[in-house]
Amino acid sequence: MAQTIRMFKLNLKNPLVVFDLETTGTNISQDRIVEMAMIKVLPDGSTEEKHRRINPTIPIPAESSAIHGIYDEDVKDEPTFKQVAKSMAQWLEGCDLSGFNCVGFDVPMLVEEFLRANVDFEVDHRKIVDAQKIFHMMEKRNLTAAYKFYCDKDLVDAHSALADTRATYEVLLSQVERYEGQEAMDNQGNKVTDITNDMEALNKLSTSRMIDLAGRMIYKDGKEIFNFGKHRGKEVSEILQKEPSFYDWIMKGDFPLDTKRKLTQIKLRGFNK
Repeated sequence: MAQTIRMFKLNLKNPLVVFDLETTGTNISQDRIVEMAMIKVLPDGSTEEKHRRINPTIPIPAESSAIHGIYDEDVKDEPTFKQVAKSMAQWLEGCDLSGFNCVGFDVPMLVEEFLRANVDFEVDHRKIVDAQKIFHMMEKRNLTAAYKFYCDKDLVDAHSALADTRATYEVLLSQVERYEGQEAMDNQGNKVTDITNDMEALNKLSTSRMIDLAGRMIYKDGKEIFNFGKHRGKEVSEILQKEPSFYDWIMKGDFPLDTKRKLTQIKLRGFNK
């Protein structure tokens, strides 16, 4: 069923294309588009839509498919981006761009695909509007905003350690009272835990995926994986076995001592098996 978009009219001089991409991953230089959805809003308020899947020409990782539901089989007969690049660039000619986190991801990914296809697509003269940036600027996500939202109080003397500590305690009390019995979900829609008035459950909510405090290593599907760099998404123990120099590089590098300690624990555990 098609969704009805509320009819507040944007004041436009150029057509505005609101778009979102699904991809094989989040590495702009290495990953590829697998799906594009675009709404072109014309200055008179009318709209045109484009939606199509793309053969990325590289395998779609299972963890990406788990998020967007698109698998290799779904796109094997679809055109490549290079095959649609010229017509897409023509359709986008003279249009400004908008999306959610489009500045950080979707626009750079789109431009990268055009460059790979040798199709000229410039953004220097386009206006880019990122709804996520507006959201984060207008709906603050700091302690002052949380204190106002949960406790309906203004935080006086913000950034005073005592005032911030008292406010945090009140926010925590209000959160547990407000959400008790509700499910807490992660960004992928997976249940983490139920919110209960219990420290063990609240600890799971806050630290369930963490191995080291800096987040360089996390748990995923019960496995210890790296969460940064060239080995992001790979099992820590596997990399330590196949590439011992990576351990040495971390130990000599500018990483937190806690990260080095946790990595050493994993390495020693492997030796003791």
